[in-house]
Amino acid sequence: MTFPEILLEDDLLVAFDKPGGLPVVSDRRGRAEASLMDLVHDRFGGQVANVHRLDAEASGVVLCAKTKAALDFLSGQFQSKTAQRTYCALVALPPPERLANAAAPVREAGAALPAEFSVDLPLGEDERIPGRMRVFRNRGGKPSVTDFRVVEAFGRFARVECRPVTGRTHQIRIHLASAGAPVLNDALYGDPGSVLLLSGLKRHYKGREAERPLITRLALHASSLGFIHPGRREPTLVAAPLPREFEVALKYLRRFAAPG
Repeated sequence: MTFPEILLEDDLLVAFDKPGGLPVVSDRRGRAEASLMDLVHDRFGGQVANVHRLDAEASGVVLCAKTKAALDFLSGQFQSKTAQRTYCALVALPPPERLANAAAPVREAGAALPAEFSVDLPLGEDERIPGRMRVFRNRGGKPSVTDFRVVEAFGRFARVECRPVTGRTHQIRIHLASAGAPVLNDALYGDPGSVLLLSGLKRHYKGREAERPLITRLALHASSLGFIHPGRREPTLVAAPLPREFEVALKYLRRFAAPG
């Protein structure tokens, strides 16, 4: 397996651009699959620890600490909610007849997303489905808040900037699904009928019968992480460029689906 790109490295920390499909750590249910930390430990040694998690299906910035003191300092920023995380999501706005499949929709079916909005819904493990989370509307669940901004709108699709205030498992994915705008290709919380195809964007499309979607993976990317450096005690920003698949999809959306 190709070693992930290193975005930043010094004596105290190392940050990676994790590819989609690679888990940060080995599955707790005992599945024998490679993880980012397996690769990291092979190269840097077992003392290196991940500071935070990122969904296996998502891509982007993952920060690791090389010393116990650096780990404690960086982890404290996540616990105090001072670490600044930004994600890019490509979302679909399902038609009203399919919006009922979204997780606890909180907006009117078919309505456009506001330019900026927040979702504040407690989350916890779904007792019925291992590995899945759910919204707790009455009692239970942990406080979960995400701020969103629509960066580009393309009719039934949009590019959304996501800034999680808390850091629950699958938080961004559930909150977007709850707003009626699930992340494209989200097998757990998304709308299986929403697929981004060039034939759905381009008039008089003439392509192969077996058309491949423009995005084939979970369309969620951890684009940047801001924190105070454990050594220099200065603000530090680590950014990961959008994956090529995202860039290609956005190119066609801008060309064929951008508003007049």
